[in-house]
Amino acid sequence: MLQENASDADLWLLNSCTVKNPAEDHFRNSIKKAQEENKKIVLAGCVPQAQPRQDYLKGLSIIGVQQIDRVVEVVEETIKGHSVRLLGQKKDNGKRLGGAPLDLPKIRKNPLIEIISINTGCLNACTYCKTKHARGNLASYPIDELVDRAKQSFQEGVCEIWLTSEDTGAYGRDIGTSLPALLWKLVEVIPEGAMLRLGMTNPPYILEHLEEMAKILNHPRVYAFLHIPVQSASDTVLMEMKREYCVADFKRVVDFLKEKVPGITIATDIICGFPGETNQDFQETVKLVEEYKFPSLFINQFYPRPGTPAAKMEQVPAQVKKQRTKDLSRVFHSYNPYDHKVGERQQVLVTEESFDSKFYVAHNRFYEQVLVPKNPTFMGKMVEVDIYESGKHFMKGQPVSDAKVYTPSISKPLAKGEVSGLTEEFRSRLGNHLTSTSRPSATIRRGSASSRMVLRLQRLHQDCALRMSVGLALFALLCAFFVKVYN
Repeated sequence: MLQENASDADLWLLNSCTVKNPAEDHFRNSIKKAQEENKKIVLAGCVPQAQPRQDYLKGLSIIGVQQIDRVVEVVEETIKGHSVRLLGQKKDNGKRLGGAPLDLPKIRKNPLIEIISINTGCLNACTYCKTKHARGNLASYPIDELVDRAKQSFQEGVCEIWLTSEDTGAYGRDIGTSLPALLWKLVEVIPEGAMLRLGMTNPPYILEHLEEMAKILNHPRVYAFLHIPVQSASDTVLMEMKREYCVADFKRVVDFLKEKVPGITIATDIICGFPGETNQDFQETVKLVEEYKFPSLFINQFYPRPGTPAAKMEQVPAQVKKQRTKDLSRVFHSYNPYDHKVGERQQVLVTEESFDSKFYVAHNRFYEQVLVPKNPTFMGKMVEVDIYESGKHFMKGQPVSDAKVYTPSISKPLAKGEVSGLTEEFRSRLGNHLTSTSRPSATIRRGSASSRMVLRLQRLHQDCALRMSVGLALFALLCAFFVKVYN
């Protein structure tokens, strides 16, 4: 049973992100608030995984990033008053696995969108990154398991799949395959009108697959979109970051894809004020943004993460970092990437509602955001629209009066909050059990007060499989609200 008031819960399940200091600070504040309200607490995510011996984590239960399938066990023991910590790595015959099985029951934040992690960890050793401490080295899921998960998603009414990981380009290097090999298998099972979106890839691991990647990104059921973080346009800074590529490598990837995939959207990330960054280094980054005019740009002021090599380097003054962040943001907002598209007719896939609830959100072939009227018949459909207005981050489209509204889903989507991966018989058993049981409740939070949800946790002792599914659904809600930009 879902509730909105966290104060009514007996236990809070708190997820975390270790990418930036503010995220960890918020996580720490959430723990403090839970303690002040005398709540039982279970912690999850990268912060406790990377630094489980932090003073403020003492005595608290922790679920490791690869142990989410044991959430019921941890929650039940915590409610009993015990402290449980499951931080180990999953292995098969000594080989590290990607994590929990992909076919576990889950609850999608959006019933129309399936998010699939294709691998965990990475092959890099960036000097500023703390995520590697928690996620470890690369571990990829087998192709057949990923394809099966995609098939199941489409059978449950999903019309859009996002592939995510710390670095999608590195996929398969640990199991003798590659990202293109996976993508070609996936496009075979995508229904007509449904779409696939690729996540973040670092330049080094995409260079050797450029030809194949261009072919895949031209596929009608794959968004012509790729997120390739550059971080800096200074080779000196990139070397200090240990990014394992130079600016010329990044440009080669972008130039090749822009030539072979006309209209492709390239998103990128930039860190302002990395230790040792001079004004000349920063100006090189400014010139890169002015040259490519990236339609999607994530600008981050550098924060030294404790325990990383970059934290020990000589820091750029805070005021300088702040000013450079403002200056680069000003450059980014100086151009409008979509003005030339006004008047175009586009096919868009409608999947969400806008934050202000005034429009539905759709995306065109290049994963550019198009706002359309809130007509309930459009949701989950492919619609033809005429673009009549553009903004910095969006376009607005008017549906063509005589255009056909195409339904890409091969079945009706699950209801919002419904558990995926369950048979009809199992759903019936689950429903019957939940209506006859009342047990302690648990709050799931992602570290943001606006994103708290409370789940009535059922302590199902009779049926182990049923307990596992409810618990995994509980943690799936947590993961659905965990925002990490790898995409």
